[in-house]
Amino acid sequence: MIAVVGHTDLTEDAQEAVGQALRRRLERAPQGMGALVRAGRGLPQAYGRAAREAGRPLTVVLPADGTVPAPLPAADRAAAGELLLLAEQVRLLPYDPADRDAVVAADERLVGAAAALLAVWDGSPTDGTDATAHLVAYARARAVPVEVVWPAGAARTGRAPRAARRGRPVGTR
Repeated sequence: MIAVVGHTDLTEDAQEAVGQALRRRLERAPQGMGALVRAGRGLPQAYGRAAREAGRPLTVVLPADGTVPAPLPAADRAAAGELLLLAEQVRLLPYDPADRDAVVAADERLVGAAAALLAVWDGSPTDGTDATAHLVAYARARAVPVEVVWPAGAARTGRAPRAARRGRPVGTR
């Protein structure tokens, strides 16, 4: 599976450009590789749509409280509903979606289960709200191939543009 992680604060225009870039990368990936994403709005939605357009089976991960799905934050519920409609498979993962550390740990589990990682990342360091740099380092430390996706014109809300480190194609380190 090809997992995705990245910035959740993309501008509306950036979400469109990122979605197109993700679709192109999924189209080039080896046959038989599915897409893996944790449910949420923004980047997860763009990735789910890109997977569907690229003809890739989509697996969506939902938070669990024991053996039942846990409630998502209100802002993520409609997006999760769309992802469930796009998904061929749903997995439950025990974590609290309101706890940042638990969400990062859930993303680490996704990265660890992936054959490759697409990172929607502008190259900025991890801070108190965004763990993308950490997740890229986590993947690389575990020999999970990482491709950075940051198309021209991509931007984050409330941040000045920053040149991203260019990634390598999926399947390379």
